[in-house]
This record gives sequence, structure tokens and C-alpha cells, in this order.
Amino acid sequence: EDYSPIFHIDVYGTIGAAFNYDTKAMADYIKTLEEAAKPFHLRIEGPMDVEERQKQMEAMRDLRAELDGRGIKVELVADEWCNTVEDVKFFTDNKAGHMVQIKTPDLGGVNNIADAIIYCKEHGMGAYCGGTCNETNRSAEVTTNIGMACGAKQVLAKPGMGVDEGYMIVNNEMNRVIALTNRRK
Repeated sequence: EDYSPIFHIDVYGTIGAAFNYDTKAMADYIKTLEEAAKPFHLRIEGPMDVEERQKQMEAMRDLRAELDGRGIKVELVADEWCNTVEDVKFFTDNKAGHMVQIKTPDLGGVNNIADAIIYCKEHGMGAYCGGTCNETNRSAEVTTNIGMACGAKQVLAKPGMGVDEGYMIVNNEMNRVIALTNRRK
């Protein structure tokens, strides 16, 4: 009865393309999606792709401000043009979205993944410990541990393009971490 999933949809920039990157028109459309998703919460990843880092940040910042100003509760997830630790900080500092996908393979060392998650949390940005479908089961397990340890809001089910394999690997690792933690109590 208390299960309330969050719908997280990666739209790969199609909302921006459909509405000619008009912030108000995109917000109008996103409002209809919010209504359609009720009673569930909705996250939209990559609402637009304007093909340049500065412009992408500005477009995400402006759309977030428009949604927040209207009381639209849909969360925007920054993905395109937000790849490095510096990019994560840049998008976070400018409130370019409500959440940032931290692309674990792009950050280099695992220390950078932890730093990016912690930076987001300390600055009021949702941290999504993400990645890519072509990772390995080992990288999925390692980044799941980092995401849990650092308090990421969300961890990507990976690897693979299907749902089952990535979900099972990450869910099993989460359950293992919880079991080990509970043993220490």
C-alpha cells in the first residue's frame, strides 16, 4: 500500500525539439505530464539538448525556474553536457535541473564519483549515480556501494539495455550492503 514509484523518463531532448526550445511551451507540456502521472512523482531526464554546455546549462536552469515558479513538481534531470566533476558542479551551482546524472564512467576514479554525489547533496541538487548500459557487473556493484555510501537519491540499474539484468545486479548489491550493515548493529 505504501509503494509509490517515481517515474523517471529519459526523453533524449525530444521535448525541446518538439516545442522549438520555447521554455514556456515546454513547461506547459510538462504540466500535462505531471497531471497524467498523478498520483506518482515524475522525473524527466534530458528534456532538451541544445548541443553546447553553456547553452544547455542555461536552458535547464531556465526551465527549472519556470517549473518552480509555476509550482510544477516535475523534477528535471541534467544529463547532456554534464559529464565531468566540473560539469556536475557547474550545473549544480547554476540550479540547472533538480537532479544531475553522475555518469560514473566519465568521471575517472571512484573518488570523483563520491565527490560529485557529495557536492550535489551539499548544494541542494539531487544526485543520481548513473552511468551507461555498457558497463560491467563489477562496475555496477562498485558504483552502487558508492551511491549508497554517499547518499545518492537514485542509482542506475545497469549494465544492459534490458531491465531485468541491471535491476537484479544493482538490487542484489543494495540488499547485500543493507544485510552487511544490519549485521553490525
